[in-house]
Amino acid sequence: MTDFLMILLWIVSVLIIGAVLMQPAKNNDAMSSFTGGASDLFSESKSRGFESFIQRVTIILGFLFFAIALVLMWISQH
Repeated sequence: MTDFLMILLWIVSVLIIGAVLMQPAKNNDAMSSFTGGASDLFSESKSRGFESFIQRVTIILGFLFFAIALVLMWISQH
C-alpha cells in the first residue's frame, strides 16, 4: 500500500511541476514603471479557457499531493 502511494505521490509531484510551468507568466517588471502600469488594466479580470483549466488542475493536484502525503504520514505512524 505504501509503495503504491509513494509512486502516486511521485506522479502527482511531476504533474504539479508541469502544470505550474504551463501557467502563463504574470510579471510586474521594471518596464511597467516606465509605461505607467498600462498592463495592469486587465489584471483583475477572470482567467478563461486554457488558463482557467490549468489553474483548476493545479489546485486539484495540490490537494491530492497533500492528501496523499497526510495518508502516508498516518500509515507510517501506525
